[in-house]
Amino acid sequence: MVGSDSKISAWMRELRHTLHRFPELAYEEKKTAGLIAEQLSRLGIPHISGIAGTGIVGLIEGPPANTGPDACVALRADMDGIPLQEETGLPYASTNPGIMHACGHDGHMAMLLGAAALLQRERPPGKVKLLFQPAEEAGRGARKMIREGALDGVGMIFGGHIDIHFPAGTITVDSGLICSYTDPFTITIRGRGGHAAWPHEAIDSVVVAANLIMTLQTLVSREVDPVYPAVVTVGRVQAGTVHNVIADKAVIDGTIRSAHPETRQKILRGLQRIIQGTAAMSGADISLQLHDGLPALINEEGAAAIARRAAVDIVGEEQVVSQGRPSLGGEDFAFYLHEIPGCMVRFGADREENHPGPAHSSRFDFNEDALAIGASWLARVAVCGLERMAAGEPSWR
Repeated sequence: MVGSDSKISAWMRELRHTLHRFPELAYEEKKTAGLIAEQLSRLGIPHISGIAGTGIVGLIEGPPANTGPDACVALRADMDGIPLQEETGLPYASTNPGIMHACGHDGHMAMLLGAAALLQRERPPGKVKLLFQPAEEAGRGARKMIREGALDGVGMIFGGHIDIHFPAGTITVDSGLICSYTDPFTITIRGRGGHAAWPHEAIDSVVVAANLIMTLQTLVSREVDPVYPAVVTVGRVQAGTVHNVIADKAVIDGTIRSAHPETRQKILRGLQRIIQGTAAMSGADISLQLHDGLPALINEEGAAAIARRAAVDIVGEEQVVSQGRPSLGGEDFAFYLHEIPGCMVRFGADREENHPGPAHSSRFDFNEDALAIGASWLARVAVCGLERMAAGEPSWR
């Protein structure tokens, strides 16, 4: 389906609605992958399925011009949904109970397919890899894509994220730190169970957990330099079985977000110290498990310059803005940027009327005008990147 821009825009909206109806969780994106593969085949784009489980890598090859036969730029879109019951009331709302596209990944896939259509129509001066990646939300799919060769031969990579904090029609471009370090953790408290009427015979894991949760908040408010953004959030607490039994075990799950490596290390050290102190004070046994998190997402300066040039070409100078302070959200696009230069931007998608809920909420939605802008930028930045390779500045390999 390679036609006029208006036809491609309408096609992307239809694709987004279809993808939104059947969201799938990390590494379960089989129907999603099937639809993407079908559309790539219709576009005449060769592709390989089953990368990192359910991922897809497509390849568009244009005349190499002056870039050389191996010049290659990658574009990435994420595929997975979120375990959340949708409450938007949209006519194309999720039909999969308890799963929702609540972060814009349906839009990202539609954008990348739209960019593929544009690049097929006017072939790029080199190779463009299309990475449809599973498991961005929880499974670190980017790392698995890399391990299975998705970046082989690639000189730089670009991607974008829909963001309703910015007006529709804008693109944010920044170099440096964009998204934070993320460090998920689990704290397990083992006390001594007993009857609710005789607390002196027990070690109440619920009281210990409550004290620990409140103390954790001092890590940011009283130990971190306030000019450096950071947050410690407890997202889940599990303890007890009935009202009249003192629970012998409590489990706390949370996450640490930080924007600088020194801040991150200070919070991690403080977390260990608070746990040790609480255990000594309460008599409970308390253990900490740190789970694999995400590195900080740091846009490379040269790639950001290419991204800005492409953004200006698409929306104009006044509509290219900064996101401002780094986000404390996590993004596994960071794994790609640890391997090769690249840049992630944000596509403004605010809806002035019927303002939706924020990302990761059951009411999330976005302004679909962003789809055409995102597709156009992805296609343009691929061309700009290949042209920069041809110019020989900078050397990416």
